Amino acid sequence: MTSQTTVDAPGPGDGAPAAPPGPAPAQGLRGHPWLTLLTVAVGVMMVALDGTIVAIANPAIRDDLNASFADVQWVSNAYFLALAVTLITAGKLGDRFGHRQTFLIGVTGFAAASGAIGLSGSIAAVVTFRVFQGLFGALLMPAALGVLRATFPAEKLNMAIGVWGMVIGASTAGGPILGGVLVEHVNWQSVFFINVPVGALALLLGTMILLDHRAENAPRSFDLLGIALLSGAMFCLVWALIKAPTWGWGDGKTWLFMVVSVALFALFAFWETKVAEPLIPLGLFRSVALSAGVVLMVLMAIAFLGGLFFVTFYLQNVHGMSPVKAGLHLLPLTGMMIVGSPLAGTAITKLGPRVPLAFGMAVTAVALYGMSTLEPDTGSGLMSLWFALLGLGLAPVMVGATEVIVGNAPLELSGVAGGLQQAAMQIGSSLGTAVLGAVMASKVDSDLPGNWADAGLPKLTPDQLDKASEAVQVGVAPVTKGMPEPVAAKITAVAHDTFISGMSLASLVAAGVALVAVLVALFTKRGANAEAGAGVGHI
Repeated sequence: MTSQTTVDAPGPGDGAPAAPPGPAPAQGLRGHPWLTLLTVAVGVMMVALDGTIVAIANPAIRDDLNASFADVQWVSNAYFLALAVTLITAGKLGDRFGHRQTFLIGVTGFAAASGAIGLSGSIAAVVTFRVFQGLFGALLMPAALGVLRATFPAEKLNMAIGVWGMVIGASTAGGPILGGVLVEHVNWQSVFFINVPVGALALLLGTMILLDHRAENAPRSFDLLGIALLSGAMFCLVWALIKAPTWGWGDGKTWLFMVVSVALFALFAFWETKVAEPLIPLGLFRSVALSAGVVLMVLMAIAFLGGLFFVTFYLQNVHGMSPVKAGLHLLPLTGMMIVGSPLAGTAITKLGPRVPLAFGMAVTAVALYGMSTLEPDTGSGLMSLWFALLGLGLAPVMVGATEVIVGNAPLELSGVAGGLQQAAMQIGSSLGTAVLGAVMASKVDSDLPGNWADAGLPKLTPDQLDKASEAVQVGVAPVTKGMPEPVAAKITAVAHDTFISGMSLASLVAAGVALVAVLVALFTKRGANAEAGAGVGHI
């Protein structure tokens, strides 16, 4: 059954904005707001988990399928690349055909692709189906936000997005725990097979509960050239960020893809001013609050995902923890996000987003500064303090920045806004991993030769030093079999101390990014839903 939400346009000479579009009335279970939230949360959980759970399975995939290290990298890269490139276009599909249908197709395709990966017998098949996972995940995520935007009244949208943010944060941080348990006690295939029953549940709930909402002035055509230009620009940008650690930031290929990306973005922006129904109406960015929300989401993801990237290496390779034990040490972060996100939604409803967002990024900066002081022998209590503070700081930002982006877009563009939110997060996580990884690599390359010599260890050849540096960048001591115990102990101490110096500098850079985000947060405001599409045409 389809319910159509109409938007009243201002009459001639009427300077007041239109009344905000209200949610379509629930009809029994169908359209019930909180059951709708439960349904989209189940689907979103699959995609968020896959962002981090697969990293734990990669070593087992490599061994079982006789894959190279480069092959295994593509298990993650293919997924993120497909997801990032298609998110905004997928959001537009939801605006055009309905977010309920798009969500159900995304859930079904994601679960089917996951099952196909579990049945794959080659690394090529795994990578291929990971691309399909990314494509269907891109359909699912913006559609989930579009459904929430159309279902909840404005005064309750923050609470709904708070629960949504809780699911995203908890799933992202909890991925390594679940992945470790499944890989250690079942097999790597179970990491993907688990999505099949979860997807089936989301599909069943979605069929029974989700109500289709269509704005009367929803887009009726597609900007095919705009889709091609934006997809090409996103691909070149994300590809450059993925390959920069391998090619080097000064390499011509890295800069070639960056320059092509900028050129395609410029062409896309120009084209959007000429086409009748643009993919992204550039008038959206006349909203300073929405633009600030997009920038804030990028900065938050740089700090969060970039910082978390090194913490897993610190726990497993410096402290020698198993994946499961390392995941358990991150429970304070996960727990604070679970508790903090709904509370943040309530606070944002009462206070508006500006103060909670600025507070959250300030707390995040403090937490990242604290993480820069970690040492090889730091105890679990102090680690837990900094991890808990990080979760406390991130919770209001995940909720508030999402509400600012989606809430400041008109209903008929809620899918595009959801795509913008997710694309900003994907770009931020790629930037965080690439930039902070470069900071780590530079610091290790700078400090390792001196630390090695100061420890009285035998001089390394340039090739040996390069290999040792690569190992130390992830906290691994380059110790070989049969090496005398005193020498191995010295090498381990040098490797861990050098890794810590790199992680400390990367954490400080991430803290600086969080402080910049505090200033950006001051430009946000509550979602201007009442504008109902006024002023978002092409310019």
